[in-house]
Amino acid sequence: MNANKNEATAHHCESRLVGCSSDEEPGAKTMFFSQIEIPNQLVSNRSAEFMRRYFPLTTTESWNDWKWQLRNAYTSLESLSKIMRLSQKEIMAINNLKGRLPLRITPYFASLIYDTRPSHPLRRNVVPVVEELLESSREQSDPLHEKMFSPVKGIVHRYPDRVLFTVTQVCSNYCRYCTRSHSVGKLDKPGRQDYERAFNYIASHKEVRDVLISGGDPLTLSDDMLDYILSNIRKIEHVEIIRIGTRVPVVLPQRITDGLISVLRRYHPLYISLHFSHPSEITTECEKACNKLADGGFPLGSQTVLLKGINDNVPVMKELMHKLLKIRVRPYYLYQCDLIPGSGHFRTSVRKGLEIIKGLRGFTSGYAVPTFVVDAPGGGGKIPLLPNYVVEHTNEHIVMRNYKGVICEYPEKQS
Repeated sequence: MNANKNEATAHHCESRLVGCSSDEEPGAKTMFFSQIEIPNQLVSNRSAEFMRRYFPLTTTESWNDWKWQLRNAYTSLESLSKIMRLSQKEIMAINNLKGRLPLRITPYFASLIYDTRPSHPLRRNVVPVVEELLESSREQSDPLHEKMFSPVKGIVHRYPDRVLFTVTQVCSNYCRYCTRSHSVGKLDKPGRQDYERAFNYIASHKEVRDVLISGGDPLTLSDDMLDYILSNIRKIEHVEIIRIGTRVPVVLPQRITDGLISVLRRYHPLYISLHFSHPSEITTECEKACNKLADGGFPLGSQTVLLKGINDNVPVMKELMHKLLKIRVRPYYLYQCDLIPGSGHFRTSVRKGLEIIKGLRGFTSGYAVPTFVVDAPGGGGKIPLLPNYVVEHTNEHIVMRNYKGVICEYPEKQS
């Protein structure tokens, strides 16, 4: 009995460095328990192996607790280097993140990358490299000029009938190409007064029929806080639909609990916008989370950022879109990577995006083809782009080229 107690205490002391980002975080002193309590069938084989290696005294119950995952996120060079061999580019980047987008990786997502090479697509999503420190003259901290369209804190009102409502600056993972890398991960936490001003703004603008709740990641908030936000928005009569933008089912699927579903279901029609970047993100845990959301009656759509060396070819993109449909997620947008500082190593040409759409359209079902958009720098909004299918367009007819390159004609003038 004493031996077991000593073993648990010894592992706790080490785990604060391995799993917890700091003593200041809630739960940094979490006690772990015996490996024999882990029923492996409740987690994927890969997660079970990662737990065996790096959290040998942790229960499945703890692993599947989303708050435990957040408390034990990897946020430093010291903690991350205990589970993976980092390259010099990665070490240099992590050592120079002060004032930049922080490092944060959940144990769950770490289990997908801990034994990979630096070039692995999921690893490149979350582990910074030295190229991130290089900035070009065309890059801006706020390339979409969201601040210009922000009448009150947390609200971005760019389009006539809808607003973006950023309710938190926290994410469970920080993606290195994040559009809001200038603000997420910072300590500028919105308070109740900020929320109330945002509610009042929406209520006073009757043209707003659609509210997109974003951040950060809204699903890192507690059920009670989400209930408070959603209930106040749903009280506003002219708001027809509410959307939530989240990456949680991909990086923290444990968050999709029965309690969360119960809260969200009170506020239909509620749409969930997810963010996937690579087919390897669609694990057993992710699939379960998405199916639970779909069973809750929430339409699911995916927004994917086009990323060099990660998903910038037709086979990878097609596999991703097909896997999304199998877990009941409709491909929605394919984004050109925004001009944020240090994103040059992620960005492709716009021509590459058009090539991918051309390689999908007609070669797979229409449901599997997202809309390719450029969110125009300077606040110009989302601009959809298509390959050039039109050969000639006159008052008499339109001549088009189909996906096989065959020329087709359709009359414009009705006889």
